[in-house]
Amino acid sequence: DIFSYTEWEDHLAMGTGLSTCCMLARGALIKPWLPTEIKERRHWDISATERLEMLKKFVDFGLEHWGSDQQGVNTTRRFLLEWLSFLYRYVPVGVLEVVPQRMNDRPPRYVCRNELETMMASDDSRDWVKISEMLLGPVPDDFKFLPKHKSNSYASSGDQRGGGEVQG
Repeated sequence: DIFSYTEWEDHLAMGTGLSTCCMLARGALIKPWLPTEIKERRHWDISATERLEMLKKFVDFGLEHWGSDQQGVNTTRRFLLEWLSFLYRYVPVGVLEVVPQRMNDRPPRYVCRNELETMMASDDSRDWVKISEMLLGPVPDDFKFLPKHKSNSYASSGDQRGGGEVQG
């Protein structure tokens, strides 16, 4: 799995002629702007607002595909929430001590730059539901979300879990 343009270049440089490509896979789920980073050969400190715009486009495409009736909204919300269960693992470049972030490194505690970034960095699925409500309106009273997978490759151990805190 590739998670930065420098990893991309390292993997291509190590090639023995058998393969001239690399798989983005989980890296692209966590950082959908990864192809842009690779193309432009830079670490992109993408803002929470820019990431929210990507989510808005995703929601627009979902509603276009599944429809804007209640079933289409519910299906779009479900896919959005599953994607958010990957996206929260991104640590903004501007707050990293060591660049680039490595996919399987436990994210350090960090102070987010605004409330939206704090919500996006949260590993609490209730915060992901709040983000979905910003884009799709309120969820039904009986709505519950439990991710289908565990995208967090490191087990939580009490208060040692990474994630963001809002800057006060």
